[in-house]
Amino acid sequence: MDREPEELQFLGLFGIYKESINIIFSWRKIFNKITLVLILPLTFIFLAHIQISDLIFSKIIQNQEALDFTRSGTASYNSLTDRISKEWIAFWLFKAIYLFFLLIFSLLSTSAVVYTIASIYTAKDLTFKKVMTVVPKVWKRLMVTFLWSFIIVFLYNFIAAIFFVLVIISVGGTAAGTFILIALLLIYFSGVVYISVLWHLASVISVLEDFKGIKAMMKSKALIKGKMWIACAIFVKLIIALILIQYGFERLVVVGDRFGGIGIRVFYAFVCFLLLMQLFMFGLVVQTVFYFVCKSYHHENIDRSMLADHLEVYAGEYIPLNGKNIQLEQYDI
Repeated sequence: MDREPEELQFLGLFGIYKESINIIFSWRKIFNKITLVLILPLTFIFLAHIQISDLIFSKIIQNQEALDFTRSGTASYNSLTDRISKEWIAFWLFKAIYLFFLLIFSLLSTSAVVYTIASIYTAKDLTFKKVMTVVPKVWKRLMVTFLWSFIIVFLYNFIAAIFFVLVIISVGGTAAGTFILIALLLIYFSGVVYISVLWHLASVISVLEDFKGIKAMMKSKALIKGKMWIACAIFVKLIIALILIQYGFERLVVVGDRFGGIGIRVFYAFVCFLLLMQLFMFGLVVQTVFYFVCKSYHHENIDRSMLADHLEVYAGEYIPLNGKNIQLEQYDI
């Protein structure tokens, strides 16, 4: 990152994209290693989950249809019922295992990319071995932030569900009620985007500053002021790209018999895999660059040498940037 701290505040949406791409290509050797060790398994887990979930769920549907045409109380009926129950248990157990490994590799990937870019920002010596030494100790801080984000999302959805039910009971079935529901859905999804944006920026803060959990979310809320539209644009574009890749994988690979044989489906799977892997890496780099843009916009310049000291591994322990010991410099424009 060759730009001076005070220059970063002027980066717009495409400027952030350009800066992110430049960082990836300039340090492609270490980013390729991070991709191979962390992003590649994350991508495989994501796509394999779609394929395996479809296989298990298809069997459940087939057995459920067979059960509808089977007389109750017979041996065949009891056998199908037991089979369906076991398949549902396998389905939800697989979902739980998938979410566990998805979370682990997501946090590890975030830790690696954020630490790498911060090291590039400070112009400190950087090796892949050092990154992988720090990452297992940093991701625990990210886990705390994730759990708080999960709690916030859960409460938000719980309250929203109750509110929607009350609205449907009160004004449902009328033209005015339909309009109100559409307006409320737009507000709801805006809230989801806002919380997601806060969480992604809070993840970077949890790695680089002495904040985690709810404190990191509050710090994220303060930093994002003035850059909200850019943050939302970045998040929405990444989500749209993710949805398109997922949809393409489902249509061309999972249920892709009509598009060709096994060979062409393997080709489509490979293309989707590469696109998703690059999207994951690009998204992590962008959110880290956006953090430095927000810091610059609020005239908070982290001293490079002090940040470098706190990124070092000392006595086997990762030391985050401590706001109590390090004062953020304020510079005048």
